[in-house]
Amino acid sequence: MSKQKAREVFSKKILERAKKDSSIFVVCSDSMGSAMIEDFAKELPEQFVEMGIAEQNAVTVASGLASLGKKVFVIGPASFYSTRAAEQIKVDVAYSNNNVKIMGISGGISYGNLGATHHSVQDIAFMRAVTNLDVLIPADGNQMGALVDLLLENENPTYVRIGRGEVDDIYDKSEVFKIGGSKVLRKGNDIAIFTCGQLVSRALALSDLLEVRGYSASVVDIYSVKPIDQGTIIDIAKKCGAALTIEEHSVFGGLGGAIAEILVQEYPIPMYIAGIPDEEIPNGTDLEVFDVIGLNQNELLEKALILIEKRL
Repeated sequence: MSKQKAREVFSKKILERAKKDSSIFVVCSDSMGSAMIEDFAKELPEQFVEMGIAEQNAVTVASGLASLGKKVFVIGPASFYSTRAAEQIKVDVAYSNNNVKIMGISGGISYGNLGATHHSVQDIAFMRAVTNLDVLIPADGNQMGALVDLLLENENPTYVRIGRGEVDDIYDKSEVFKIGGSKVLRKGNDIAIFTCGQLVSRALALSDLLEVRGYSASVVDIYSVKPIDQGTIIDIAKKCGAALTIEEHSVFGGLGGAIAEILVQEYPIPMYIAGIPDEEIPNGTDLEVFDVIGLNQNELLEKALILIEKRL
């Protein structure tokens, strides 16, 4: 199984498309290295804007370019765009309905050892609460590449959260996606596992562990958190009777919150939200932190088995 960095796939794909379309612009905030966007800046300097460490200004400039008919991608750390530039995203992008895509790189706890100042564990909660803003979370490089094409076709303001490291390919390059869609990766009857981003692979591994114990799990990649595929979520919940959500986000307001909001109103079932707890998170790599905070396979398996028992 091959591995790719979604941020690298994005940078290559957007450069490829921008060479053929001069209306595509990239705005950066002193993060060319982290975003892996150096080649774009070198090859298409007239379509690249470097703002320095000024995320608020970057969003406002991007909105101005979009108001002139440009297709603008603002790229930089998710932790800073989702907090420091929150008002500009809400007003200049979403409220003003400008065709701006906020590409939040190193989402969740991808920055690892840089600690809490660089964690973005509240971004999905804020972004999905902003009217007129789509929210997408690619699981791998191939999905990221496909989403670039969708983002260029769709003029709606959008926030895209991208992980930092290499992740296993979940999809092949021929896979088709849509904004507002989801992908059922495994079909089972005993528990529904809803997930997104780099934890999709962890959810698939969990389904393998459950299979060894005689249980079958449905695994659903909710790559479009807003708009969200409510129909599939309800159908899978009815089929399985219990739900576990797994995400690299606070347990408040993220994917788990979105799923719970749907199920509590449409089809209440036993459910557990596995994510970043409301406590101080230790410094370390993302994998090290996952082990400490309960996102390791053993603890996820325990939660899944408890839910299955409640279902039975």
